[in-house]
Amino acid sequence: MNRGGGGSQPQCPCLGDKLLGIGSSRQTRRPSMHHCGRLHPHRANPALNRFGVFASAARGVGRDATIQGTDTDAAVSRLSAVELGYLQDPFAQYFVQQAGPGPSTRRLPIINRGTYTRTSGLDNLIDRFVAGSEAADEQPHERQIVSLGAGTDTRSLRLLGRPGVSGIVYHEIDFPLICTKKLNTIRAPALRSLVSAPTVEDDGSSWCCQTPDGKSLLRFHGLDLRQLARQPEESSLAGLRTDIPTLLVSECCLCYLETSEAGDVIRWFADRIPNLGVLIYEPTKPDDPFGKTMVSNLAARGITMPTLEDYRLPADQEARLKALGLEHARHLTVDNVWANWVSESEKERVDSLEGLDEVEEWNLLAGHYVISWGWRGSGFRLWEDL
Repeated sequence: MNRGGGGSQPQCPCLGDKLLGIGSSRQTRRPSMHHCGRLHPHRANPALNRFGVFASAARGVGRDATIQGTDTDAAVSRLSAVELGYLQDPFAQYFVQQAGPGPSTRRLPIINRGTYTRTSGLDNLIDRFVAGSEAADEQPHERQIVSLGAGTDTRSLRLLGRPGVSGIVYHEIDFPLICTKKLNTIRAPALRSLVSAPTVEDDGSSWCCQTPDGKSLLRFHGLDLRQLARQPEESSLAGLRTDIPTLLVSECCLCYLETSEAGDVIRWFADRIPNLGVLIYEPTKPDDPFGKTMVSNLAARGITMPTLEDYRLPADQEARLKALGLEHARHLTVDNVWANWVSESEKERVDSLEGLDEVEEWNLLAGHYVISWGWRGSGFRLWEDL
């Protein structure tokens, strides 16, 4: 979040509203899309939506209610993409079942495409990490994933429920209230075939469960990331393995911390885990006309995003990762993920779902969000060709 910035509003107000996530739900009047679910636990500020589009939180409510609201909207937006056929996610429905009656949750095509493209890009990198580099005749390998600000994200469930996937230790970290909310969902009888009944830790804000075969484990930690960075021992994150390849994932989470704090979080893991990868999804390019509009809208709502100030261009994210001790780093903006990683047949399928008239707006919006990834050590061979 920035310190403000100039820039005029787009010529067409409705275009500015769409690109900034306002009025994005069909059959509703100018709702805010509080989508993130990746918001840092103890920030009272409004959040980014799941595609990274900015939105304001309801004023005058407490931090907990604000976080709950953004996370619920994240789940609704994911479900929109699922119900329209963009994504396959049988678990999305469980995180919106208590949303209550109201207008349709269907999002605009540009938002649905953003949800699809961001999810596809991140899934591509995570799937390659999980696949590893071992040959088919070698012993099964173990992998660890740590998702920062996980919220209602269903990736862990999708991954652990996939046939043939085993040996995964999956950690999720978020605000304790979000942790408890997800625990209640995981306890649903419909999910018992996927994971065991959760076991709540002594602190009451963390829990764990495992797949029926006992070969993969899911742990959810209710804690403040800034507190984690101040802890000297691995025991502050129960069950963390330091002996297996590990992927740290931040989807619009670390961007809410001060840059030094975000760096401290990554370094906390880097100091302990030799075979480490980091995957980050954040906004970028605050200095061009659209970026300035994005910045000024944030400033008007009192929102700050320090990493956007310090890593202003997509390539800056690569330098960031290398400065934190990773040997290799790459990046793609979301428009390039669509252009380069989505096959032509898949593009045709997605286009057939709704169509997208706002191609120029799509390229503009998607070009202001970047996926960056870096790694060191073993376990990331399938990233080398990207």
